[in-house]
Amino acid sequence: MSEKKSTTGSVQSIERAFELLETIADAGHAVTLSQLASTTHLPLPTIHRLLGTLVTLGYARQLPNRRYSLGSKLIRLGDLSNKQMGAAAVPHLKILVDKLGESANMAILDAEQVVYVAQAPSPHSMRMFTEVGHRASLHNTGVGKALLAQMSDDAVRRIVAHTGLPAATEFSITHIDDLLAELGKIRQRGYAIDDREQAVDVRCFSIAIPNAPTPTAISVSGPITRVDEVFGLRAVPILQEVSRVISAELNAD
Repeated sequence: MSEKKSTTGSVQSIERAFELLETIADAGHAVTLSQLASTTHLPLPTIHRLLGTLVTLGYARQLPNRRYSLGSKLIRLGDLSNKQMGAAAVPHLKILVDKLGESANMAILDAEQVVYVAQAPSPHSMRMFTEVGHRASLHNTGVGKALLAQMSDDAVRRIVAHTGLPAATEFSITHIDDLLAELGKIRQRGYAIDDREQAVDVRCFSIAIPNAPTPTAISVSGPITRVDEVFGLRAVPILQEVSRVISAELNAD
């Protein structure tokens, strides 16, 4: 017997299974069947059946307290997805390097940090280098602040309540009100600046990728002796154009 299809032609049970996984992910913690039912408005028997399959396959876990969390199988899928996404982004990052002469990076939001998924290095001997797979704070990186600026102030406060605002340098933001004020400026001008906040001799300009399936940002970074205000005037329009191209590719059918 074939699966019922939704009006869009997709298989309804698959849609619902992914809705459950996304709901668990959005909750940020293990959830009960009743919480899932309240959020998704799916019947309890349907939720129980779908979760049983997800647990068997390893994409969800049932804990001893009978709550449900994401399963370990998703870690492998996430890692592979990040690698493939990063590989696809490299040619676009190389365009940034060719036009601006500084290192270019792509990073995504992962829980309450950023993780770098791609880089194209500058040809200069003195350059900024961030290893692919490196994790960093949101509040003191260009890519991190670009992503935080896409969130509501309440969401930012919730993250900071968990992570705090540790200082990487003397220029790092360490107070929530200062961070919220900075995010307001980023929303207004459309790009973020890490001004020696992650490393004292490095400046970074960053832009979020619009409509990315997962929160994503790109950046150009280099020594403060080369990456100054004049550099930023050249860099921002190029970052914006590349971000639009990447967005179109990520959202292509």
